[in-house]
Amino acid sequence: MNAVGQFLADGEHSHVVNELPIPAEVIGLIFFVGFVAFAIVTFSFRDVASRHSEKAEKYRKQFNGHAPHHR
Repeated sequence: MNAVGQFLADGEHSHVVNELPIPAEVIGLIFFVGFVAFAIVTFSFRDVASRHSEKAEKYRKQFNGHAPHHR
């Protein structure tokens, strides 16, 4: 019997089941909690620019309200 035939013959008798170490629902819950945690971190940075109003005012005065052009 050639190698391909042997491989196919072995595949018919093999009943190996790849089981998850924990239930699929728990894995989904872990990923959902992680997603919510990252969303909270992202949401916490929503207003960072206004926390430095004195810097923004200095920048505005320096460039007369117009941003410099970078090339």
